[in-house]
Amino acid sequence: MKTDVLVLGGGLAGLSTAYHLKRLSPKTTWLIAEKRRTPGGLSGSVAQDGFVFDHTGHLLHLHDPYGKRLILDLLGDNVHVLSRNSWIHSHGVDTRYPFQANTCGLPPKVVEDCVAGFMKTVHRPKAAVPGLSFKEWCVRTFGDGISRHFMIPYNEKLWKTPLERMTTEWQGRFVPKPLPEEVLYGGLFDQKKFFGYNATFRYPLRGGIQVLPDALAARVGNVRYGCEVRSVDLAAQTAVVDGVGEVRWERLVNTMPLKHFLGICSPLPEPVRRARERLKFISVYNLNLGIARAKISDRHWIYFPEKRFPFYRAGFSSNFSPHVAPKGATSMYIEVSRRPEERVDLDRLERQVLDGLRACGILRRGDRLLSKVWLPIPCAYVIYDFERTPAVNAAMAHLATRGVESIGRYGGWKYSFMEETILDGKRCAERLLGRAARAERAAHDRELTPLK
Repeated sequence: MKTDVLVLGGGLAGLSTAYHLKRLSPKTTWLIAEKRRTPGGLSGSVAQDGFVFDHTGHLLHLHDPYGKRLILDLLGDNVHVLSRNSWIHSHGVDTRYPFQANTCGLPPKVVEDCVAGFMKTVHRPKAAVPGLSFKEWCVRTFGDGISRHFMIPYNEKLWKTPLERMTTEWQGRFVPKPLPEEVLYGGLFDQKKFFGYNATFRYPLRGGIQVLPDALAARVGNVRYGCEVRSVDLAAQTAVVDGVGEVRWERLVNTMPLKHFLGICSPLPEPVRRARERLKFISVYNLNLGIARAKISDRHWIYFPEKRFPFYRAGFSSNFSPHVAPKGATSMYIEVSRRPEERVDLDRLERQVLDGLRACGILRRGDRLLSKVWLPIPCAYVIYDFERTPAVNAAMAHLATRGVESIGRYGGWKYSFMEETILDGKRCAERLLGRAARAERAAHDRELTPLK
């Protein structure tokens, strides 16, 4: 089989690439190879026992005008807007997110540590130093108290990596810094001000997040499901795909995790093979629960920085939409971080998770489980250590010489959200088509009505 563009992966990045190729150059041929039986990859859902479970919380944060218009057109009237209701559980109490602006309700000594430590960073700031580790950045930005009581323990629990080895490249929009007066006010009163990029978000009313890739796939066509890519010959420009055979391509777009993709590619020069070994990530074990009790919490999600809880976050997907759980029931997702080399006993971990949910008061002893399903994510979060960016740059530079694009959250080996992934596909299609796409791109970006 021959095709102009072979796309590896039918998640949002791959589907968006094909969608925009089709819009900008109808004569261009493409093929999407997706190993799952449904589109979307990790931006998908599983239906079970009357519940719809996502692969952890997948919420729509729409900031780009084009991305917003396209996504809302894809979803039509099957979407609504919510105001974030997220909290942190520590020292036996819940405080509002973000921790650094909302310490009211914590033990007085903890509040004093946090507020006083932050004020020291304002009145006695340390000189900026290039190449700070994430840990040092936390202390310089928020002070010793906030760092000790939340920022350091939570991020160590999530990343499973010494924070001295992590950079600050990833955290800009994801870790809000409040003003001094906001920190002081939030230490004295229940501050209800919203902070951060996700203060409001959108979510489908019915069908879980699966409806978004389903809608995009319906406009694309030519997606081959159940077709795992086994090998890629960069020199011969061919790939071996289950159910298809050998596919020859003019341009290749990868959206699978960069580390895995490089593992099936040949030939690779030794510097690129060494770069691949420096790419690190963590796995997330996501337990989804259906509970026979309505509205067990009004929260959207809760963070857990303390070691006594095995999970770092627990969310309530039935609070995103009442239609993802049967009437009278609640659906939850609980996330546990592990290093990829760790062996995990899911039965034992499940008991620990349920014990933790009871210990913090989310579950009662008499609560009955109607449904449960583990949805592990082997490559969940890219680790931004000091080796990550040089390694990614080395890999991308070599792939570019072979006419290969590697995009999206995992293909680009980065930390991002769904709208950005869809925009990655749009920009990739424009690069593939070159000058011919520029006029079309400008016209589409100026459109005031949704794309059809």
